[in-house]
Amino acid sequence: MSQIIKEEDRILVIPGVDIVASMANDFRTELQNLIQENSGDIHLDLAGVEMVDSVGIGVIIATHNSLNRKGRKLKVVNVAKDIYSLFSTMRLDRHFSVEPLAS
Repeated sequence: MSQIIKEEDRILVIPGVDIVASMANDFRTELQNLIQENSGDIHLDLAGVEMVDSVGIGVIIATHNSLNRKGRKLKVVNVAKDIYSLFSTMRLDRHFSVEPLAS
């Protein structure tokens, strides 16, 4: 489903589609499998993602929690302005790194 790029100390996950309820179960399974089968941090690249709904936010938070329990980190990069504002309003940027899309 997502494009996965494995590097030495991190895994780059590029979903390329909106993170919404209709795709959330498959995306959650994909991320949990990556956490179980690999070591290192996960970088979630949201380039091309225009919408994240409440179910999608739940998947991202669950991924952060799973990584955190293993002493690993989640970093969300290339976040569109509206999604970045949502993450900031929800104070998610205090729990994991959130970087806006470069202008």
